[in-house]
Amino acid sequence: MPTENELLQYLKAVSQELHATRGRLQSLEDRRNEPVAIVGMSCRLPGGVSSPDHLWDVVLKGEDMIGTFPADRGWDVDALYDPEPGNPGKTYTRSGGFLHDAADFDPAFFGITPREAHGMDPQHRLMLEASWQALESAGINPQTLKDTATGVFAGSFHHDYDPGGGSVGSLVSGRVSYALGLQGPAVTVDTACSSSLVALHQAVQSLRDGECSLALAGGVTVLSTPGVFIEFSRQRGLAADGRCKSYATAADGTGWGEGVAVLALERLSDAERNGHRVLAVVRGSAVNQDGASNGQTAPNGPAQQRVIRDALASAGLTTADVDVVEGHGTGTTLGDPIEAQALLATYGQGRDLERPLWLGSVKSNIGHTQAAAGVAGIIKMVQAMRHGVLPSTLHVDEPSRHVDWTEGQVRLLTENRPWPEGDRPRRAGVSSFGYSGTNAHVILEAVAPVEEGADAGEAPGSSVVPWVLSARSEVALAEQAERLLARLDEGGLPGLRDVGHTLATGRAVWEHRAVVLGSDVDELTAALGELAAGREAPSVVSGRAAANASGAVFVFPGQGSQWVGMARELLEFSPVFASRMAECGAALEPFVDGWSLLDVVREGDEGLLRRVDVVQPVLFAVMVSLAELWRSLGVRPVAVVGHSQGEIAAACVAGALSLGDAARVVALRSRAIVRLAGRGGMVSVLAPEARVVGRLTAGLQVAVVNGPEQVVVSGSPGELDAFVAACEGDGVQVRRIAVDYASHSPQVEELRDELLDVLAPIEPRAGQVPLFSTVTGDVIDTAVMGAEYWFTNLRQTVRFDAALRNLLQAGHRVFVESSPHPVLLGAVVQNADHLGTKGVTAVGTLRRDEDEKAQLLRGLAEVFVAGVDVDWSPWLAGGALVELPTYAFQRRRYWQPAAAASADVGSAGLEAVRHPLLGASVPLADSDDVVLTGRLSRAAQPWLADHAVFGTVILPGTAFVELALRAADEVGCDTVRDLTLTAPLRLPEQGEVDVQVQVGGADGAGRPLDIYARPRRSDGSGPWTRHASAVLTTGGTATDTSGDNPLYGAAWPPAGAERLDAAAHYDTMADAGLEYGPAFQGLSDVWRLDGEILAQVALPGRQ
Repeated sequence: MPTENELLQYLKAVSQELHATRGRLQSLEDRRNEPVAIVGMSCRLPGGVSSPDHLWDVVLKGEDMIGTFPADRGWDVDALYDPEPGNPGKTYTRSGGFLHDAADFDPAFFGITPREAHGMDPQHRLMLEASWQALESAGINPQTLKDTATGVFAGSFHHDYDPGGGSVGSLVSGRVSYALGLQGPAVTVDTACSSSLVALHQAVQSLRDGECSLALAGGVTVLSTPGVFIEFSRQRGLAADGRCKSYATAADGTGWGEGVAVLALERLSDAERNGHRVLAVVRGSAVNQDGASNGQTAPNGPAQQRVIRDALASAGLTTADVDVVEGHGTGTTLGDPIEAQALLATYGQGRDLERPLWLGSVKSNIGHTQAAAGVAGIIKMVQAMRHGVLPSTLHVDEPSRHVDWTEGQVRLLTENRPWPEGDRPRRAGVSSFGYSGTNAHVILEAVAPVEEGADAGEAPGSSVVPWVLSARSEVALAEQAERLLARLDEGGLPGLRDVGHTLATGRAVWEHRAVVLGSDVDELTAALGELAAGREAPSVVSGRAAANASGAVFVFPGQGSQWVGMARELLEFSPVFASRMAECGAALEPFVDGWSLLDVVREGDEGLLRRVDVVQPVLFAVMVSLAELWRSLGVRPVAVVGHSQGEIAAACVAGALSLGDAARVVALRSRAIVRLAGRGGMVSVLAPEARVVGRLTAGLQVAVVNGPEQVVVSGSPGELDAFVAACEGDGVQVRRIAVDYASHSPQVEELRDELLDVLAPIEPRAGQVPLFSTVTGDVIDTAVMGAEYWFTNLRQTVRFDAALRNLLQAGHRVFVESSPHPVLLGAVVQNADHLGTKGVTAVGTLRRDEDEKAQLLRGLAEVFVAGVDVDWSPWLAGGALVELPTYAFQRRRYWQPAAAASADVGSAGLEAVRHPLLGASVPLADSDDVVLTGRLSRAAQPWLADHAVFGTVILPGTAFVELALRAADEVGCDTVRDLTLTAPLRLPEQGEVDVQVQVGGADGAGRPLDIYARPRRSDGSGPWTRHASAVLTTGGTATDTSGDNPLYGAAWPPAGAERLDAAAHYDTMADAGLEYGPAFQGLSDVWRLDGEILAQVALPGRQ
């Protein structure tokens, strides 16, 4: 039998387990009911609406965005129109809410080739761009979401752009996940007009269930063909003027529209923890189905009532807790009255007379955007809650007479009204009902407004603030600056630090970069203006990052960078720097006599800084602490190199020496050097080493070789005097260095025993960062850096040139001198120039007598622009995420002719050809001949304009190869032989060119091929010009020569390869008249090795 104590322990354990289980259940319940935060929004909607703020302007001003049918999609608008309803193949309206730029896209931004872009459904493209914008709106860098559990839920149901596969519905969401590397659910929802609101509901559920940590939810509609107008004209369901007269007596049918709308969503607790702005929260949502009701496509009032009540139950609210409903409101004579009666039966009951439910619909402004409609309504309501205004519904002559408005407290918004004030948060319901009977309702709740950021006029403490911008192209970078400048001009700007924080942490980083520096809004505005105009300015650092920038090499000079007052400002400004300096002071203290590191820096005793046994330890401490400061800002060394005594700091930063061992070396070695004082000197000579060596006498030695013509000689004063006189007499430039001892000369030999003794206790170790020794001139095993090494470092020649040469050959291109004043930057640049190495960036940290914070910030900007990662957050500490303009996409038109024609080429006896240059093929009767046809223009294939000769756009030779290969594939051949180009094919600025590829019957040599073209004319006249001919054959075999290439499978780029300037190649070609635009600039990198040119080539969209 168990004892009393055992029973007691058992009951305690059971009780604890029960308590823990209840806690887990409560946590699960809380998560399943947790509000979901809307942290970002984006949209492109009819009439040129390009953002949620733009949409708000439209609804607030009561603007009507309905327009005429698009003229650039190949629709025969005149033939389509017939004012008489019911005629087959006709529509009695020629108006709607259209995206007239629906074909415009920036494929290179997403790594998509122009050819692929042509075949992509524009709905996929719009969803890609809008998803990116929604994330940027949230202050989330989309690049940081790769391999995260981020979900994409997209509503879409028109897939008529490319029936051959480019319009697959699942890719509406899948392309976003693929492009951004997202690993959460990717779901495309088709419930017709409720698709995007159902997608939002699914996203909310996925977040609450823990399937994803972040979700994108939205919908998109582009009408590639007029089919939906024709069908609903047959049903007589369209408004003749294309306008939705929501809930009005004048309602006469719906007005179709297009658009894309996307939300970025997080669990509320996550959004608050991540510091993201919460625009509104989703309190509850519900989805249901009409079931077997009064018709497959007819709205069902009881089902709508149920979905409203279910959404309220999900939110834990009553009908009286909601102020307004953004209704479905399509403007149909059947649907609107049913919806209004459902609202009267739910929200209209149990309300105070003074607080009716207000009802409206954004469809009256922009039309029925179908799969995007629900989330467009969400965006409108979020904006209304944030601004405290209920916007009016247009085209309401009077509330519909088909509705008994006396059955409840529901009122139609026919004018803008202030949001009713009360003691609870503002709330809104949003409804969407699908053609197939799927209904959705969402409850939104406002959040307390966030306090404004710091005053926009000046940065805290008048310190300089960095605004970081980047883009995929130079043009886009300038436009980014223009957009931000326009935002400044609007007024009401958040704090400068908030703007800087948002730009630095909430945007992706691309190769074209700029950092704008300023301490107040006027300075930043002026700098942005210069950047937008493409002009250089002192407060703008800009350039293109190296394609494979690996990081920065930290460079530590010897003596000479010191100055009175150095680092004093940083001690007060940077806790990181001050802390490391304190550690250095403590490490030096056992080895120095009569002085304190921090006292020397703060007091600036010039006399002490003239002593070698003080200045060298002080410089060591400052350099090591500056390196720590760089590291705290995200700039970590990928290699280090130290010059003379600077190599002690390099070893410490690399981890080869502990701070205590490094302090021992620098302090005791510099104390020993005092014995040499007054017996020597050093002279800098601008001449090659070989020429200098020929002038040396017995008491002199080459102490330093910094570069091809930068040499330092050390030795006794008398010998140096004679050397200087001889050099000056021969016109050789020399300069005395302000030291009275001769490092790196035979005089150092007398210090050997002492140094080996006092430095014996140090314990060198393998470093974490490669160290390029200026003793050996190459990377070394740092475990050998014991006492003997540090004597040799003082005695032998400093081979900085050799170390630098090996660093450059290893591919390093960014050098940061971690010192109080640049000493070695000139040597870095001179060596790179001597070796012909391009793209080298050499950056200092501080400068003598200059503002230290400003100098450090400029250095950060320079390394960032060069391609090194920088963590700006410490500099911008305290900044909050704010709404800023999103990326400036560089869009061009991509609309394939097959979609423009909307047409079934099969009905004309042709076979469709899925190809960006060809549209159809036809076998000729009574022969084996085949003709393939296509149509070329700068509008349909805008990327062809990137291939010009002396200003004239010419179809490239590779396009003829592509045409021939496609024709070969059509007729079952696999080889193109003897391709001859007989005449250039010019593409006019306006108009189209018809192309025919004629393939003859087979003979003994193969099948002859000829390519013809002529400008397209309305009457079909004009002569054909033959531009190319070839022979098509079968039985060819591909040749793989990779096995003959010694570079195949080797490291890339090969060791020792010298990088060339790929961009300069295109400049040279342009000077020769061959103008290659972005679509034809496939060289991403070029190297030279052993007389050969090596190139890395990628399609521009894949770089």
